[in-house]
Amino acid sequence: MKAVIIDDELKSRKLVQILIEENCSDITEIYQASDLESGVAIVKEQQPDIVFLDIEMPKHSGLQILEFFNPNEISFQIIFITAYNDFALQAFKLAAVDYLLKPIDKSEFLQAVQKAKTLLENDKVNQKLEDLKKAFQQLSLNKMALEIPKGVLFVSHDDIVFFEADGMYTKVYLKGNESQLICKPLKHFVDQLETKTIFYKPHRSYLINMKYLKELSKNDGVHLIMENNKSIPLAKEKREEFMKLINEVF
Repeated sequence: MKAVIIDDELKSRKLVQILIEENCSDITEIYQASDLESGVAIVKEQQPDIVFLDIEMPKHSGLQILEFFNPNEISFQIIFITAYNDFALQAFKLAAVDYLLKPIDKSEFLQAVQKAKTLLENDKVNQKLEDLKKAFQQLSLNKMALEIPKGVLFVSHDDIVFFEADGMYTKVYLKGNESQLICKPLKHFVDQLETKTIFYKPHRSYLINMKYLKELSKNDGVHLIMENNKSIPLAKEKREEFMKLINEVF
């Protein structure tokens, strides 16, 4: 971990450094600055985890630190240091982890640092969850999750032959003559696959993968025969649209 100490008093900076070195073995890099502007430059360059920031400094108050950063640049936790209790409320309005009153008490210092570490850990957990979410979103580009009684089945779109409505359930037919009964209505899958042009709804009870279409039969009505030899009715209101589609594509 990294820490930056920003304080115009050398004595105060040295004290915080000693407290860190003697009690925070996981903080391995410590940087110092005597004014806010140079401190901000160090923070932007070093990307620290914790910033110990004096409030009363010449030229710029420590409370002005957020004026130097865009919201997405703030990944560090701030512990304010002040000689005046009146600044506490202002400090917390800036979402500081904590504030320390001069002269700094060791136990209060350790509590503040521990609080900062806890928040940093939570941020890391949230980041891991975001990364995992992105991974699942990438997976969903080519696969879909089917909730089966024993868990969740992740199936490639290319392995789905067709969906068949079964009341409030849906039967999913897969390659290899396998099928799964899913506790979701057909509309759930129609909406989910709306942008996947390979899927077509020829009838209110069916959603098919055109990749597995084998034949159009006009025996006893119009039916679509899939590669697994299942016959899917083509609704009357869909026939003109479907024939037009075939003529334009093939």
